[in-house]
Amino acid sequence: MTDLVPLIPRQPVPALSVPLVGGGDWTLAEQTPAHFTLLNFYRGAHCPQCRNQLQELNRKAGDFAERGVGILALSCDPKDRAEQSKADWELGDIAIGYDLPLEEARRWGLYMSTGRGMTSIGIEEPALFSEPGVFLVRPDGTLYAAIVQTMPFVRMHFAPLIAALDTAIIAKDYPARGQVADLGKAMADQSAG
Repeated sequence: MTDLVPLIPRQPVPALSVPLVGGGDWTLAEQTPAHFTLLNFYRGAHCPQCRNQLQELNRKAGDFAERGVGILALSCDPKDRAEQSKADWELGDIAIGYDLPLEEARRWGLYMSTGRGMTSIGIEEPALFSEPGVFLVRPDGTLYAAIVQTMPFVRMHFAPLIAALDTAIIAKDYPARGQVADLGKAMADQSAG
């Protein structure tokens, strides 16, 4: 039996609080963005694909801020590996959280992998770690969008997401989609209506 349950758009997301590289703690419930909080769960310091994606996110941080979107990148890595990522990857414009418990990553619907040894960049994979996911959370704590992956490859790029946010926020106030949690009930409602 699996403990993996996807999050449903328009429903509350799990509570989230992590320590930050550089000091202090970051708590989702305390965030006050104008429109969204973008959570970028990354695999860890061992992952070159994560490095590329987070460097792109760092370059686009100002574009997100202009649109009222706060950003946190976080992983299950311990403090030393998270500090290494922030420094080596030059992620000065985004907050980096660490020590996310595997159980909390799972509550966010993230897939888990077992380590396979040394990666192509010469860093050992942890014994267990989460695969990547990007979430947009509304200020009221409900899920707007989720992109969850089982593999490190073929990551989303942030320029198309920024363009989509312009449509969602400015042009049309586009609603969160994928909100049907009970397919049987929804089909029955459609038949009755």
